[in-house]
Amino acid sequence: MEEAISFLVEKDEVFKRLHLQYGNPFIPSRPQGFVTLCKLILEQQVSIDSAKACFLKIETLLGKVTPKNISNRSDEDLKTCGVSRQKITYLKVLAQAVSSELDLESFTAKSADEVRAELIQLKGIGNWTIDVYLMFSLQSPDIIPLGDIAVVNTIRELFDIHTKEEMELLSQNWKPYRSMATFMLWHHYLEKRNRKPMV
Repeated sequence: MEEAISFLVEKDEVFKRLHLQYGNPFIPSRPQGFVTLCKLILEQQVSIDSAKACFLKIETLLGKVTPKNISNRSDEDLKTCGVSRQKITYLKVLAQAVSSELDLESFTAKSADEVRAELIQLKGIGNWTIDVYLMFSLQSPDIIPLGDIAVVNTIRELFDIHTKEEMELLSQNWKPYRSMATFMLWHHYLEKRNRKPMV
């Protein structure tokens, strides 16, 4: 952590300013595995609070959130938990994959690109979900989630650049610590809005 922060602070005046203003950022962490991926699917394009409430209802319904229990429940049952039809499909696709060919435990021995190549095959799992899983669960050090609205808006605000292409180019300067850069950007975003990080 200290090495990554030192690198970014020396490399970029913006990160130097952020670090002086806020200190070290909060580093989110989540367990690896099926449950975390389910939660990330539920969090797509909704608030964390609403996704959390939805997951708790699923947990109450199933007893334990496992691939088998998700697969065995009817769409109507899951819909009563507040899950959209689209996300029910995504959860069942994930459950089926984990029950058959997808070995989530093998991800610890794979590169970020290898993990992405496997997960992107699943309907309903896009780059944002993969980026967050890589950063929070696998602690991949060099991820910049440009599908995340808070990251994009903060880069626009702090660096005055506006296209994803420019942002990708800018982020090359932060390699190999783009995950830490992201945590610092999120930290600024939350502090400015007086919001606390939720994992």
